[in-house]
Amino acid sequence: NSAAHIKCGNYLSEKLRDFGAEVIEQKAKLKTYDGIVLNARNIIGVFNPEHKKRVLLFAHWDSRPFADQEKDKTKRTQPILGANDGASGVGVLLEIARQINITAVDMGIDIIFFDAEDWGQPSYERKSVPGSWYCLGSQHWAENPHILNYRADFGILLDMVGASNATFYKEGYSVEYASDFIDKVWSVASSLGYDDFFKDRKGGYITDDHVAVNQFHRAPSINIIHTSDDTFHGFGNYWHTLSDNMDVIDRKILKAVGQTVLEVLYTEE
Repeated sequence: NSAAHIKCGNYLSEKLRDFGAEVIEQKAKLKTYDGIVLNARNIIGVFNPEHKKRVLLFAHWDSRPFADQEKDKTKRTQPILGANDGASGVGVLLEIARQINITAVDMGIDIIFFDAEDWGQPSYERKSVPGSWYCLGSQHWAENPHILNYRADFGILLDMVGASNATFYKEGYSVEYASDFIDKVWSVASSLGYDDFFKDRKGGYITDDHVAVNQFHRAPSINIIHTSDDTFHGFGNYWHTLSDNMDVIDRKILKAVGQTVLEVLYTEE
């Protein structure tokens, strides 16, 4: 609900159009845990709309409105930049859009930038509010897809895919809903020399945008997400803090993820 939100959404729509996509915007009034009504905006870029075989690629484009993991309590109500948690996945998908505009793929591609992913109740709120307050945009889309009865052959969520020393484990819901596909993606990453990042080990279950997509059977989807064994919350030490800025971003990680996804797309039969 800000001028910056409007400008950023406009930019993403324009870039998708520049890269040859048909753009659909799904706007919705979504209520947060504390009753705030968000002017949410899911941005959908459709490539090769005539193809029946479809692949869904998605990330969230909002950033957390409160830095509730900051050690300094006086800073916890400030919004974060979200260079890794938000922008990294969007950045990789924009580059993928640019690449498939240069070299076409023989399938339909739907890129969705989901809004209102990171509005979950902050940790400093003492009273827990029942409900599912993360991933509001993807929940809305999964129940109300941009095309009636939308289905894709598979889906890939990119979340926190740009930080230095990132490690990607086989996330729990991904294994549950798309075990063969996640094995394939990790195998492709390995063939490209990215074993240091894509670890052949099952990780935990993470509430994220792929959950609703899977539960509503829109696409058997996996989550490529950076998790860490070194923090109590399981993510990078900058997660949901003001330190989630460009200083944590590593181009090598962005390349590893983007190249892996592109290789999957171009070798898919």
